[in-house]
Amino acid sequence: MKASRIAAAGAIAGTAVLALSAPAFAHVTVQPEGPAAKGGYAVVGFKVPNERDDASTTKLEINFPTDHPLASVMPQPVPGWTAKVTKSKLDKPLEMHGEQITEAVTKVTWTADGKGIEPGYFQKFPVSVGALPEDTDQLVFKAIQTYSNKDVVRWIEVPQEGQEEPESPAPVLQLSAAEGDGHGASDAKAGDDTEAAAQNTAADSSSGSSDSTDTTARVLGVVGIVVGAAGVAYGVLAGRRRGTGASA
Repeated sequence: MKASRIAAAGAIAGTAVLALSAPAFAHVTVQPEGPAAKGGYAVVGFKVPNERDDASTTKLEINFPTDHPLASVMPQPVPGWTAKVTKSKLDKPLEMHGEQITEAVTKVTWTADGKGIEPGYFQKFPVSVGALPEDTDQLVFKAIQTYSNKDVVRWIEVPQEGQEEPESPAPVLQLSAAEGDGHGASDAKAGDDTEAAAQNTAADSSSGSSDSTDTTARVLGVVGIVVGAAGVAYGVLAGRRRGTGASA
């Protein structure tokens, strides 16, 4: 009886832990697919889980930061979803590739063409963004998730350092330190590889030449020996013929 009670209590406790921890994994997040370095470009994925048992997620709105606007925002097509990009005028134009950008993407909205994200599933929405700002360590994207039963969840609370995670945290993209362009190192490596390849080719060619020369010398040597032997044999036969003629 004691063992069964302990097992039952453990099962209830485990269920309670899962129930309490589930919301922590259910919110909308943003994750880079590779590096997200300051001043560079990146592909980020907005991960949207369905936290309802009786409804599907049919719409997602991602609001882009206006304090650090991004000049280039391109959503990747997601099967079963239609993406709409909303641009707005900037209070302060951006400089990009020597040109002034007067407007930037402020929102991307995905709407399901069919059932959307059903219970027990999640969906990723990839977006190419850049150039990433150099004067901040993170970007905050406020998300609004709409369900088929008209429920709306606003993931808009900005997490604060040193404080507990809010109930409905906004997706936050952490930026890494700016990277060098790497062209010099790549070019040097390419040059080294090219030089090494050239040296290998020259060595192979030289080796081939040496082998060819050795083979030619050997053939000529054999031919010389054969010709020399034929000459000696001819001389012997000729001497015998002369000797026979003299005796007669």
